[in-house]
Amino acid sequence: MIYRLPPVPHNDKQCFFDDLQEGVKIDIDYQVIAGGNYDIDCFVTDPQNNVLYQEKKRQYDSFSHTTTSKGVYKVCFSNEFSTFTHKTVYLDFRAGEEAPLLPDMNRATALTQMESACLSIHEILKVVTDSQTWYRLREAQDRIRAEDLHERVSYWSIGETVILFVSLPGFALSSFQCAI
Repeated sequence: MIYRLPPVPHNDKQCFFDDLQEGVKIDIDYQVIAGGNYDIDCFVTDPQNNVLYQEKKRQYDSFSHTTTSKGVYKVCFSNEFSTFTHKTVYLDFRAGEEAPLLPDMNRATALTQMESACLSIHEILKVVTDSQTWYRLREAQDRIRAEDLHERVSYWSIGETVILFVSLPGFALSSFQCAI
C-alpha cells in the first residue's frame, strides 16, 4: 500500500496499524515531501510495544523486518519537535511476499522460454514502477518548493510596488521644488 499522508500537524504524531501474522516480511519506505526542513521522526513497534525501528529528524529512510509474533504492528510519524510547521509524508508499506507471477512457478523444473520472458518483463516493470514513484515524489517536492518561492516573490513584488507608489509623490515634489 502506498499512502500520501495528510499533513502531520506540528507538535503531533500520526500512527498507522496493521495486523500481521508471524513470519511476514514488512518493508517500509517513507519520505517527507513538504514542510519545514523536510524532516520527521519515525518509529515502528511490535505487538508487545518493543521498538523495532526509531529514527529522528530524517528526510527519508527504509526499514525491513520479518515479524516474530502475531499481532498489531504500529508505524508512527512524529512532528512533536516542530513548533509551527506541518509535514506531508509519503509512506510505502509492503507486507508479505509477492504472489508468484505464474500459478505453478514454485515447481522444481526449469521455466519455459515464455515463462522466463514473462518473469523478466515483470522484474523490469517493477523497476519502472519504482522509478516512476521516485520521480513523482521529486515532482511533488519540487512543485511545493516552487509554489512557495512563487508566493514569496509575489509578496516581495507587491511590497516593492507599494513602496514605489508611496515614495513617488515625495520624489516628484522634491524635483518640482528643485526646479523652482
